[in-house]
Amino acid sequence: MPSDHLLATISALKNGLTSLPLGSAMDNTETWQHQFLQSGEPGLQDIAREIGNLQSLLTSGALSAAAIGNSLTMLGEQTGEASAQAPDDLKKPLTELADLLRRHGGDLLAHAEKSKNK
Repeated sequence: MPSDHLLATISALKNGLTSLPLGSAMDNTETWQHQFLQSGEPGLQDIAREIGNLQSLLTSGALSAAAIGNSLTMLGEQTGEASAQAPDDLKKPLTELADLLRRHGGDLLAHAEKSKNK
């Protein structure tokens, strides 16, 4: 897992979900998905499948804050689990990425809940 790509992903997420152009987000997720599918590791392949789910949600035409929030939260949980087995130099950035994914997912879920209750 290239740490420069990891750090670029973290940096992009720190700027907020809406600061990412959809094309860039799709390129980024496709890179991760390909690497994880090729890894041969079941945990990483699960992440790749969830990335595929997120890509489908982002390109469906009808964006669902709840569905995207759930997917980001799931990716955060899976990334957190993967960080436990990661090499020492990747543990901290992976944990940071997991936290960002969970936070953005939670924010979207809260937004969806507020919208539903209006």
